[in-house]
Amino acid sequence: MAAKKKKQASNKSVKNQSGKNKSSKNQWADHLTHRAKAENYPARSIYKLEEIQNKFKVMKKNDQVLDLGCAPGSWLLYAAKQVGNKGLVKGIDLKPIEIKLPDNVVAIKDNILNQDNAAFLDKNRGFDVILSDMAPATTGRKDVDALRSFELCDMALTIAKNFLVQNGNFVCKIFQGNDFNDFQKRVKSKFKECKTFKPDSCRKQSKEIYIIAKGKK
Repeated sequence: MAAKKKKQASNKSVKNQSGKNKSSKNQWADHLTHRAKAENYPARSIYKLEEIQNKFKVMKKNDQVLDLGCAPGSWLLYAAKQVGNKGLVKGIDLKPIEIKLPDNVVAIKDNILNQDNAAFLDKNRGFDVILSDMAPATTGRKDVDALRSFELCDMALTIAKNFLVQNGNFVCKIFQGNDFNDFQKRVKSKFKECKTFKPDSCRKQSKEIYIIAKGKK
């Protein structure tokens, strides 16, 4: 009887510890979500880009920036501040942007594969920076999610090849999987510098990581 009670107490302790860890992670996510709302950003993803910018300085004043998968708009707002009033930020997403955007930001609801919109994707001018925070709808299967993430990254890299100016910078989110090393090698072949970075604001259990490529060849 005593052994049974001891086992039950042990199980309860494990459950409580598990709940505590989960609660701690949720509290961290909630903290960033509340902070984003307090600072008038629609999503906590703002802090990922902020960390990237602080560490790698991918954007500067007067840059023209393209944000792929820009909804709900946090990256648009942050990028707009970095490039200033004489810079320009363009965003594209399958979902509409429902927040008010500053004067130096333009966003459209469209597929990134539709490159026929010459007024939006001006190949003659090009972009100084291309950002991609695109992510697939997750299935719970890590291999499937990683493959879908790779396909989106491949699209983003194609856009970068076609519309990024020489010496331009490229930031791309990817889920770590079997295709990660191959994709990283392809990016390295097109840029002078290429590093990987996982912001502290990413959820700890997430497989997402960012490729930071600077100086398009």
